[in-house]
Amino acid sequence: MWRRAYLFLVLVRLYFALSPSYLHPDENFQGPEVIAGQIFSYPVRLTWEFTSTDPVRSVFPLWPVYGLPMLLLRWLWIGNGNDGEIPPIAVFWTLRVLMFVLSFVLEDWALHELVQSPRHRRVAVLLVASSYVTWTYQTHTFSNSIETLAVAWSLALIQRIVESKRTQIFATAMLSFVVVFGIFNRITFPAFLLIPGLRLIPHFLKKPFSLVSAICATLFATFIAIYLDTRFYTEEPVTWSYLFSHPTITPLNNLRYNLQTSNLATHGFHPWYQHTLFNIPQLLGPAALLLFLRPHLSLRIYSAISGVVVLSVFQHQEARFLLPTVPLILSSVQLPKNRLHLRIWTGIWILFNIFFGVIMGVYHQGGIIPGQVFLSKQPDATQAIWWKTYSPPIWLLNGKNEVLKTHDIMGMAGNSMLREVGALATCQKPSSVGKEYLEEEEGTYLIAPLSATFLDKHVLNQTSGLYFQEVWRYSRHLNLDDLDFVDDGFWSTISRVVGRRGLVAWRITKDCPRR
Repeated sequence: MWRRAYLFLVLVRLYFALSPSYLHPDENFQGPEVIAGQIFSYPVRLTWEFTSTDPVRSVFPLWPVYGLPMLLLRWLWIGNGNDGEIPPIAVFWTLRVLMFVLSFVLEDWALHELVQSPRHRRVAVLLVASSYVTWTYQTHTFSNSIETLAVAWSLALIQRIVESKRTQIFATAMLSFVVVFGIFNRITFPAFLLIPGLRLIPHFLKKPFSLVSAICATLFATFIAIYLDTRFYTEEPVTWSYLFSHPTITPLNNLRYNLQTSNLATHGFHPWYQHTLFNIPQLLGPAALLLFLRPHLSLRIYSAISGVVVLSVFQHQEARFLLPTVPLILSSVQLPKNRLHLRIWTGIWILFNIFFGVIMGVYHQGGIIPGQVFLSKQPDATQAIWWKTYSPPIWLLNGKNEVLKTHDIMGMAGNSMLREVGALATCQKPSSVGKEYLEEEEGTYLIAPLSATFLDKHVLNQTSGLYFQEVWRYSRHLNLDDLDFVDDGFWSTISRVVGRRGLVAWRITKDCPRR
């Protein structure tokens, strides 16, 4: 029975992996877009993490996770006799399938190794497989998702090493590589290994060859990582002397950046209890109660605790920072023994994950990716203004960047937005009616959620002197950043944001004086 349930949940995970929800801009701008610009001719937009004087993001973990699949995909594309570049949307879906496979294979495999009791293992695997976090966040290209796999396999390798009676030179070397990979992926990674790492001390004292293997592998992996980063961030050729005199050490830059309160203020401050009281319940739902009421003490739970404690020290705290703790906690809780209590808890667990799975996996900013695909096929599109949405990934425009300029004004006030749109709008022509506008040389598009009621009077009455022609609509789009309970009230806000869900593209024109 549990095997059939597990296989069904794997299919659910695949469904959400192939849904175009957009959970956070970082899933594109901190990973795929960077490497896509290196391998393909797609124009990309590097964020401040990669363009600052002291860059804080490493490309070392990006190459094996995203670079190798992209290279393989390009090789298959060329090998099959195809001309030109691979459509970027094909690369996008390939990476989504890749993240599904990594989650399905590596995460579940690590759980099988970490949970040794067969009965407890079945429960742990089903809990993780039925979590909306696994369906959504873990199948998206987040550095946090990669960190989850690195933490799980670090714990699995630690367990292999300390439980073996032999000197595990290969396992120790692999652990060292994973640790270096994890640190260059996210500077928060060591927080999850503070307590589990203590188990290695007696092992290294008894078996010094394992310690030597760990040191050598760590130095080698660190050298490769620093070399790749230095080469990526340096325009001139990287010689040995330059590498040792001017190395780019991104984790060190990242640590320095996050230790400055003024830097964190730009991302938003949170109280020290944000992770414990809000983010953990948001990710785990009813399982958070089991964590406090029926925990199963294990190496996994100690790893999760150390991670939460260290991450709570930093004042900027987002829920996705705790992704590595989700499989660790879900595999370390005990279900209620009372049959009635178990049924009630299971029902709440299923409803919680279905609700958040649909919201986060299908509707959350779900129109941005299809919107970029739509714009890439518009021959007249030269200006695209995105309002009240997340930043769109421009690498999905399929070479359209040569003529199409993207304006990201997501937080701009309504009147200011109209002035911005009015300055970019093209002149109204008779050909602007129907589909004949596609033959024009220039076109301005405004992409905004339907829940933005500010636009209603302007779309219907053209009171601003602008003409709004709706040319595209995507219904499975929800803008949760447009909630305004204070001014609009609870039910009015919900009815507006949920009842008027969807993303719309208008072609904007204006009256121009005749010459």
